[in-house]
Amino acid sequence: MAKTARKTNASTRPPRAALQGHFRTLRLPSPLQPRIDALAKTEDWYTWAGYKAPLSLWDEELEYFTIRSQAAAFDISPMVKYRIEGADAEAFCNRVTLRDVSKLKPGRVHYTAWCDDAGHVLDDGTLFRLAPTHFRLCCQERHLPWLLDSTIGFDVMVEEETEAVAGLALQGPTSLAVLRDAGFAGVEKLKIFDLAEFPHESGMVAISRTGFTGDLGYELFVPAKLALSLWDRLFEVGRLHGIRAIGYTALNRARIEAGLIVANADFVTAEHAIRGDRLRLPDEIGLGFMVDAEKPHFNGRRTILAARANRSMKHVLVGLEIEGNIPAEHAIVYHRQKREVGLVSAAIWSPMAKRNIAIASLSRPYGDTVTDDLWVEIYAMRELKYERLMKRARIVPRPFIKLERRTANPPANV
Repeated sequence: MAKTARKTNASTRPPRAALQGHFRTLRLPSPLQPRIDALAKTEDWYTWAGYKAPLSLWDEELEYFTIRSQAAAFDISPMVKYRIEGADAEAFCNRVTLRDVSKLKPGRVHYTAWCDDAGHVLDDGTLFRLAPTHFRLCCQERHLPWLLDSTIGFDVMVEEETEAVAGLALQGPTSLAVLRDAGFAGVEKLKIFDLAEFPHESGMVAISRTGFTGDLGYELFVPAKLALSLWDRLFEVGRLHGIRAIGYTALNRARIEAGLIVANADFVTAEHAIRGDRLRLPDEIGLGFMVDAEKPHFNGRRTILAARANRSMKHVLVGLEIEGNIPAEHAIVYHRQKREVGLVSAAIWSPMAKRNIAIASLSRPYGDTVTDDLWVEIYAMRELKYERLMKRARIVPRPFIKLERRTANPPANV
């Protein structure tokens, strides 16, 4: 049977004044907020899942280069996290997500997605198998009601643990050296998508070799009460390895180079889509590789497989290389400079690839069987006047850059 967390009764409910104070808080503080605030020079903030989070902290350009040349620390505590535990935890995860969870062994992580019954993507994220019957699902959006409804018939407990568990991404070529010098013995043995627990003060920190940058990197999860001491432990030894805190703008540049997508940025999730033509099947946003047609039934299976058989998919997500050096973010894509065929969702001039790159959603057959004579429409500010530029674009594979150190085993000890 499904199990959920015990409801708060009158004796344990916070006083009214505390509740009123909560609603006066426009942005929730992360467990790492004191350290982030102390480093914030630009005061450049945004709201991430209700939390106060930095777009930049000191210099968004240099923060990007910290990822690629040093060790960049990024607070991922606001990322939505769910604890899934119980005798049927594996069967439950296998039922709601696209990949075959029976192949995910304890101490491993995989990137996955989940769909509604019509096969439209609700979200993507990472599934951590902490133990045979204990999983952690991390994602962009909140799905607790849907997950709880899905537990019917399963002996499993699903509980959101976003506030209880702090997260910190440590990315870049010297990230391993920081963890090694911080005393996490054996962390160098972690292969890509491996997961292990290490002692930290009175508890444990779960460290996975994962990240959102396409670089060598790790993600650390720890009880919220130990978040500040973990930060201090890393930064005390990390100075010699160039550790710096970064904001989302730098991380976003790195993820575009890695060809990674973001929910409600590169595609609209099924629960957020207002118009029916905004919904996407996994194959339409480059997530078709996740679909395991051989495993037992999962949400959306019938529709996804029928669309493949009938070749009825309407969209395709592609990587573009665009002439010139002006980023084409949110530019319209044309065929032969006349027919509108899609939209760019993310674009940058890549310092690593030395190319003008973009991720775009196109209407089939464009991007599928028709790939020639594509153009993007860019409006560039020139001396207080916008000029319309039509730039040639060509479809290229993602990722746009591929760094050997991301998957090297063992990583270079720098």
